[in-house]
Amino acid sequence: MMRVIINSSWKESTMRAIAYDQHGEAGQVLRLSKRPAPAAPATGQVQVRVLSRPIHPGDLAGVEGLPGWPRQRFATPRIPGVEAMGVIEAVGEGVQDLRPGQRVAFFPVPGAWSEVVTAPADLVVSVPEDLGDDTAALMLANPLTLLSLLRAVQHAQRGRAGPVVQTAAGSSVGKLVSAAALKHGIPLVNLVRSATGAQTLRQRFPALPVISTADADWRTQVQDATGGRGVQVVLDAVGGSLTGELAGLLADGGTLITYGGLGSGSTSLESLALTPRALTVRGTSVFQWMAARTPEERAEDVAFAARLAATAPELFEVAARYDLADFAKAIDHVRRPGRNGTVLLTSPAP
Repeated sequence: MMRVIINSSWKESTMRAIAYDQHGEAGQVLRLSKRPAPAAPATGQVQVRVLSRPIHPGDLAGVEGLPGWPRQRFATPRIPGVEAMGVIEAVGEGVQDLRPGQRVAFFPVPGAWSEVVTAPADLVVSVPEDLGDDTAALMLANPLTLLSLLRAVQHAQRGRAGPVVQTAAGSSVGKLVSAAALKHGIPLVNLVRSATGAQTLRQRFPALPVISTADADWRTQVQDATGGRGVQVVLDAVGGSLTGELAGLLADGGTLITYGGLGSGSTSLESLALTPRALTVRGTSVFQWMAARTPEERAEDVAFAARLAATAPELFEVAARYDLADFAKAIDHVRRPGRNGTVLLTSPAP
């Protein structure tokens, strides 16, 4: 017989959740509703009452659909979100080292924008006692993205260190990359979209060049910052119409690594002169992490993420917190120019 251990304080049969049944602008297609709480967890699962979850760019991209792709309708509403922290309400048979009442974080588990989530136990991580809820809500996806980017850079460099440029350097992931560059001696040049953003980032990382793409001569500034050499690797979270200009910064044989689509517009592949310049364009995503890493390697990566959160919580900035019911305001805040930190969606503790 299956044994389920349940927190005795958990008595609610319904929960709040944000859902959508078609692709579209997030503020228009998302809805807050009451729905039945999930059934008791099965073998190898845990049930988490979610207290805080970040709004990642990828969450909104999933709601809105990929640019240029047909927008879909769904017979069953979908709940966004893949990362969150909360408190375990119940554990299923065979679950070891996790117990009701324990603070945990999880990633990647779909449906985080609801108040109760059932997750595979191997994707749920205990939160250190001295780590705050805000940091815990952010401690997995961004550090794991950082590891994916560092591995992609190492592969692209092929043992030959050279200048690296990153876009969206003021973002949460961008700041992690900057900190890692200083630690590992990577010659990094940071790009941001405004003079104000550049000034803020210079104050945070004074040892790294920061350039605003709002400056008419920003490409010349990049050349100066790299000693007149072409860039070996570009880490790009913007894409769109900026892609061609970023490819123009690369030395022959260089690599453009794309991991986001924050920008607008488009760039044709033919305009990049890939063949005559022997350029490489590759995509990377934290969602490839599960398939690319063995269970042992994933455990090492998660341990790295937890250590980073514990030792450098200042890198896990929170811009604001909004209750689930105020998701529209939260999304507006995410898109606010000059935002520093990640916006969280919260639920009251039981």
